Amino acid sequence: MTTAEFIREYRERDIRQLALQANRFPDVDMLYALDQIQGWQIARRKLPKWAACDGVIFPPHLSMEQCSSEPTAQYKLNLAMEWTTLNSELSTQNCRRQQFKTQNSKFKTSTRMTDLTGGFGVDFSFTSCAFAAATYVERNEQLCHIVEHNLPLLGLNNATVVCADAVEYLSTVEPQTMLFLDPARRDEHGAKTVMLADCTPDVVQLLPKLLEKSRFTMLKLSPMLDWHKAVDDLQGTVREVHIVSVGGECKELLLVLSTVVESELKVYCADLSTASDTSSLFVYTPGSSAPVSNSKLKTQNSKFVHEPNASIMKAGCFDELAAAYGVSPVSRNSHLFLSDEPIEDFPGRSFVVERVTTMNKGELRKALVGIEKANIATRNFPLTVAELRKRLKIKDGGDVYIFATTTAEGEHLLLISRKYR
Repeated sequence: MTTAEFIREYRERDIRQLALQANRFPDVDMLYALDQIQGWQIARRKLPKWAACDGVIFPPHLSMEQCSSEPTAQYKLNLAMEWTTLNSELSTQNCRRQQFKTQNSKFKTSTRMTDLTGGFGVDFSFTSCAFAAATYVERNEQLCHIVEHNLPLLGLNNATVVCADAVEYLSTVEPQTMLFLDPARRDEHGAKTVMLADCTPDVVQLLPKLLEKSRFTMLKLSPMLDWHKAVDDLQGTVREVHIVSVGGECKELLLVLSTVVESELKVYCADLSTASDTSSLFVYTPGSSAPVSNSKLKTQNSKFVHEPNASIMKAGCFDELAAAYGVSPVSRNSHLFLSDEPIEDFPGRSFVVERVTTMNKGELRKALVGIEKANIATRNFPLTVAELRKRLKIKDGGDVYIFATTTAEGEHLLLISRKYR
């Protein structure tokens, strides 16, 4: 049995068990085979289109875990297309029209992009589809060989692979429609970094050259990064901030930089489903809404409670959210919102409030009758989830949701709810 045959036949097996059986397959390069099987198993979850393509070579485990998922890569493609296309009719679901000024003559008519930090090439394989020509740049020679092998298998014939340092290549590259960077977010000791200045390459230092060489630059950054500070660090060149979540977890922070386009800063909070489409998108201009009073509704009498998705939480746009959807915050720090009517398109989860109780023992006993299991969340509350669960003597799970929070008047309440949608 050849190594390729072994990979195809055993790719759904547990790699730990396969490793113990290595002596049964003397003709198989077992280390390589196990690496490929593990890569395929991760790709089946994160990159189903890649997993379905025979012959694709997967990189070491760390690169597979760090690479983009298919939904986030598709989001970048949509974003690249919208920024590249002039006066086009775009999907009404994700429409973000941008009008370019008359372009400087240094930018040729045909569109092209360069990914300066190519990595495994997932983002490149998607975003390159928006351009007539694309260049992948990566200083790791092994990754370059892998990507050079994979791109034709994925049907990408408009791409050039270059093994080079990003900073050195940037100084020689011709003007591009788009430059893409995903700076390394680990220091020399392998520890994660979240500050823009600590990433490699240093985007702030490269900023003049990036703007000179592109109509727009797309940066992929850590979701842990303070996007307000990143916008300040990039000196008024950021036109759009995209906070992207998948399945309720914040995955990426994307910044679009340009001096060719003049517009006020927009922030896009996208929550993606695993089916590669945008399940919700909330767009706002920072500082456009005045603080919303929390006195509009009485917490005790509200019928619905709404929990914003991870992208909204990361953005911190609670005043803008309340103004846009007509909901009332429980308090400034609760990050829970109330309404008398259902909000069908609220960007997050919505619940029907069945009962509200204080922490008074008598009230608690009455409110919790018949509830043996519940999902508990604390928002601006003095107890942790574990501490509250112990006090309430309720097991985890079920279809009841208990939100423990504090009102603007300082009253501790439990909102006992069931999922609305």
